[in-house]
Amino acid sequence: MQQARRMLTVGGLFFSGLLLTAMACSAMLQPVPGRVPTLPVPSATAAATETAIPLYQRVVLTSMPSEEHGQPFAYTVTTQTPMLTGSEDPRVLKFNDEMTVIVNKAVTDFKNSLGSVVPSPISSASSFDLRYNLLSPPGNILSLKFDMEVYVTGAAHPYHVSQTANYDLERGLDLTLGDLFMPDADYLTALSRYCIAQLSTRDIGFEGFELGATATLQNYRSWSITSDGLMITFDEYQVAPYAAGPQIVVIPYKQLGQLIQPGGPLAAYVH
Repeated sequence: MQQARRMLTVGGLFFSGLLLTAMACSAMLQPVPGRVPTLPVPSATAAATETAIPLYQRVVLTSMPSEEHGQPFAYTVTTQTPMLTGSEDPRVLKFNDEMTVIVNKAVTDFKNSLGSVVPSPISSASSFDLRYNLLSPPGNILSLKFDMEVYVTGAAHPYHVSQTANYDLERGLDLTLGDLFMPDADYLTALSRYCIAQLSTRDIGFEGFELGATATLQNYRSWSITSDGLMITFDEYQVAPYAAGPQIVVIPYKQLGQLIQPGGPLAAYVH
């Protein structure tokens, strides 16, 4: 009997201990008033930084083709207009508007030229064809070269004209040749010297056409940014006879190193 009582006593003490332990654990798990755990919330600036994608990576350069037929002289006009798609950013819309203006003006000039031609029994069809190439490597700078082949009835042969456009997409601005170089840098003289030296080595009949490569903005109006250097385009008759065709000179950036604007469009190419 006494042994049974001792077992009941021990059992009671055991269960009492379990109860006290459970109560203690429950108390530990209860939230403490006034101490609410908080988690760090990423700031809007940090989130924007992580998700920001450069504008040039959000757009795609596409071509808008067009063909037109009309009178006088049964002309045909074919064009390709560069267009950026993928964003309605004002900088993109500005680029598209400017490219449209360039193409439309070239077409209008061609049509106007037909108005001054006197018809003849041997008048033939006239034509205007405009194409473009993107010459700059991937990035904020869009450097495009438009090539136009024009034939006006009565002419002995077609002629070719180029025009370039250089656009800073990040800033939404057109670039001028002067934007590439240090303020007050005599960059035209540097460009002219290099181009004249190169053209003089070619079998194109450059002698007598040197004036077309002298240091003037008009002579160096057609320039393009490429991976290999600053590309200068001289149209037919500018630095050589028609038979020699247009002439292109690519000036390595290292040749212009000290003249290039630090932090400017060409800075990434100078090592």
